[in-house]
Amino acid sequence: MMRVSSKLFCVIAFVVCLFPMLDNINGGVMAFHKEYINYKVMTTKNVDQVYRTGYHFQPKQNWINAPMYYKGYYHLFYQYNPKGAVWGNIVWAHSVSKDMINWISLKPAITPSKPFDKYGCWSGSATILPGNKPVILYTGIIAKKPKPGYQVQNYAIPANYSDPFLKEWIKPDDNPIVKPTHENVSSFRDPTTAWFNNGRWKMIIGSKHNHRGIAYLYRSRDFVKWTKAKHTFHDKPDTDMWECPDFYPVSTCGTNGLETSTLEGGVKHVFKVSLDATRFEYYTIGTYNTIKDKYYPGTTFVDGWAGLRYDYGNFYASKTFFDPGQNRRILWGWANESSTALEDTTKGWAGIQLIPRMVWLHPSGKQLVQWPIHELESLRGDRLHQTDVTLNKGEMLEVNGITVAQADVEVTFTFSSLDEAETFDPEWSKLPSENLAMEICGIKGTKQGGLGPFGVLTLASKKLEEYTPVFFRVFKTLDDKHKILMCSDATHSSLNKKVYKPPFAGFVDVDIGKKKLSLRILIDHSVVESFGEGGMTVITSRVYPTLAVGRNAHLYLFNNGTESITLEKFNVWSMNSPHVMN
Repeated sequence: MMRVSSKLFCVIAFVVCLFPMLDNINGGVMAFHKEYINYKVMTTKNVDQVYRTGYHFQPKQNWINAPMYYKGYYHLFYQYNPKGAVWGNIVWAHSVSKDMINWISLKPAITPSKPFDKYGCWSGSATILPGNKPVILYTGIIAKKPKPGYQVQNYAIPANYSDPFLKEWIKPDDNPIVKPTHENVSSFRDPTTAWFNNGRWKMIIGSKHNHRGIAYLYRSRDFVKWTKAKHTFHDKPDTDMWECPDFYPVSTCGTNGLETSTLEGGVKHVFKVSLDATRFEYYTIGTYNTIKDKYYPGTTFVDGWAGLRYDYGNFYASKTFFDPGQNRRILWGWANESSTALEDTTKGWAGIQLIPRMVWLHPSGKQLVQWPIHELESLRGDRLHQTDVTLNKGEMLEVNGITVAQADVEVTFTFSSLDEAETFDPEWSKLPSENLAMEICGIKGTKQGGLGPFGVLTLASKKLEEYTPVFFRVFKTLDDKHKILMCSDATHSSLNKKVYKPPFAGFVDVDIGKKKLSLRILIDHSVVESFGEGGMTVITSRVYPTLAVGRNAHLYLFNNGTESITLEKFNVWSMNSPHVMN
């Protein structure tokens, strides 16, 4: 059952990659990989379940991706600290699944044991060689200095190729296969999934020189002896360290994924990096020159901090892989905690994998589109369905009868006119372009507007002391065009002053002339994953309410604009937990 309130709504003003930590006291980003010596060997017997997710992947406890598909199983290898809920003691943990929803935990695949990875098994990827033979490439740490460690590239192979679980891995003694020569030895990591053309295997490794982000290209005929190309695969000044690079083809027609070595049949290429300096990820779509072995972004794309992002929120260290079973490309990203290291240690766990997403090229060719894998729908339980409900200025609609702290929400908003859209302030052009949407969301929030804000209040307390709104605002520019802002604003998500509570936001590049916008929101206790307009813009927030937890959480739809909004279609499902989760 849903209830409409007429009260004026004025309260609401697979990557095995190196994961970031947030400095929540200052609300900023910590220096690279702060290691918590006093916490990292602690174990917690009583794991706090208040913020633990119900259907997102995470281990039972402690700090937490080269994904691949092999012999009917999806394999997730992820960085894991078996001794504590902070970064340190990193190994390659390993879980397998038939559907990427239910997961069986296996023993770690790779742990430090050799001179070439004595101080850590970091970052890497998986490649399937001819004959259906998997191989892992990973960064090994051979010395603690210079910080964060002296980095080389290694490989590992299964002990038994007939084992679909790939429980045992061997690290041959001819490692390392790639050592830095003139490269930055402490910024030389994250080998990608390899691809094959012109008689050689190719891989790239992320690095930097001064403040220039760099992807180095290496070639091999046998996957053991690798030679560095004379030129970089791609680089860009003033972008700093490129972590977790990813490079893969996308089809220019349709939503099907492509195997990583595909070059023919209407193909563009995607190049993605995780930027150490900003803790966001950026991608461009462009052309791969197979003769020169270089990548060239399309001329319409911003190559740098103000570029496109998979996700405009709490999302990092992502990796894609090709799923041959269903002919799709899957994107897997990681969301760290936004609480303090002490709070993470107290609750006994830290970090989650977000729901795997299908990713494909939008027909316009201007961006990628993402959508949760269809297997997630198997967890849907009780459903509430409504159509053609009108929300006037200041009205809220409460959703009852489902588990709103663990839910899947789909809603389509329509409106009859664009006349009430607010003017896009020309002064905003002076704001930093790389975070323009985020800055505007922080300024405007859910304060009363014209066409919007309208959307969903997730994880809200009864009296709205806490709430995380996901919403749209539509602006009219001076040239009579429109900009659509999508926000996931954690500013009021918790009464806990120590947690990081940013107003994440992005713009939605769609034709507003149809006077319709849609949202899908995956709510799971401490994570809110939001997909705007069919996956055109995606924002993830990590939130830690103190009142709006479990059965005390509320869910509302709202409109705080002068233009009336109609809920053309609204569905919300209680989400069950997987049968097996590590």
